[in-house]
Amino acid sequence: MAELLRFATAGSVDDGKSTLIGRLLFDSKAIFEDQLEAIERTSVQRGEETNLALLTDGLRAEREQGITIDVAYRYFATPRRKFIIADTPGHIQYTRNMVTGASTADLALILVDARNGIVEQSRRHAFLASLLRVPHLVVCINKMDLVDYDQDVFERIKAEFRQFATKLDVNDLVFVPISALNGDNVVHRSENMPWYEGASLLHLLEEVHIASDRNLIDVRFPVQYVIRPRDDQWHDYRGYAGQVVGGVMKKGDSVVVLPSGFPTTIEAIETMDGPVDEAFPPMSVTVRLADDVDVSRGDMICRPHNQPDVTQDVDAMLCWMHEQPMKARGKYFIKHTTRDARALVQELHYRLDVNTLHRDETAETLGLNEIGRVTLRTTVPLFVDEYRRNRYTGSFILVDEATNATVAAGMIL
Repeated sequence: MAELLRFATAGSVDDGKSTLIGRLLFDSKAIFEDQLEAIERTSVQRGEETNLALLTDGLRAEREQGITIDVAYRYFATPRRKFIIADTPGHIQYTRNMVTGASTADLALILVDARNGIVEQSRRHAFLASLLRVPHLVVCINKMDLVDYDQDVFERIKAEFRQFATKLDVNDLVFVPISALNGDNVVHRSENMPWYEGASLLHLLEEVHIASDRNLIDVRFPVQYVIRPRDDQWHDYRGYAGQVVGGVMKKGDSVVVLPSGFPTTIEAIETMDGPVDEAFPPMSVTVRLADDVDVSRGDMICRPHNQPDVTQDVDAMLCWMHEQPMKARGKYFIKHTTRDARALVQELHYRLDVNTLHRDETAETLGLNEIGRVTLRTTVPLFVDEYRRNRYTGSFILVDEATNATVAAGMIL
């Protein structure tokens, strides 16, 4: 079975993100003829050459303004791997959309216009990618055709970006010179840049190693649903369904159930295709336990000597996603794994300027698209890990109690 890679694209407006994705889909033969005809028709009406960006700019407002507003998800596959692309917007007022798109990504593609070099947006997106712990960063220096495929331009931008990246938490950083419009180094190696000795972008995407990015050490199984069939022949059956978000669970393992801390062992692990001996992220399974333990939605199954922190005080980086600013000592619903609670914003420690990484410790609130460090107090204990250790048990969302709108996304420190 081909492995799935989720990647997000980011970059400032007009850097060519949508064109790049269109080129990837077109050159890897992942679009249908009728789609291509529709794009060619629209392009002719607008008096331009075939505009591959139209493949992802789905909203009418996006097409009229020539910008990306919402996160567009596209699926495509090659014989080596399956891909889900999140095309995220470049505008500063859509930071929240970028956060949404990158939060589940294995890799982030940051586009830089070769003529403009590193701009504020490039720094912001690199920072957000590192804040969201995206394990792999690929910097595509685009529009090389407009600087005559000059190696010096590429090397200069690369050096400048590397310098900035030293302030960030980035493990894997790769640079590729491309022309999305002409297809240089996107799917096939470019003859126009013989000085570039690396792989094409698609080759990088097919080969990047992501299996080790998942946490296979700390067993974490948030219970989503208790399965108790009403059928007579199954009347003794009790299973706990959910997604494995960390570690490897095996039949016969000793486990504990939080919050009760009651010890038991795994009797069986079942999937849609029948029983399995072990389960690991991101598998969705049903676990049966040897003892009759009281387990319900929101509880967590983990190993006796490797448990998450059980706490009601949460220290986190918060990205505010709503027009209504954060209320000082405001009360919100918090959703963390499968557990719901109410939370009080106890303190805002500082607001972070995403462009300069400057901390404003006098800030009293967070507005739309702003990021800051907060302490929350929850009504019931949550089972948390640091976000850097586990992106599932380390993240949460806040929901406004009155309107039910999602107002913030948080990463636990």
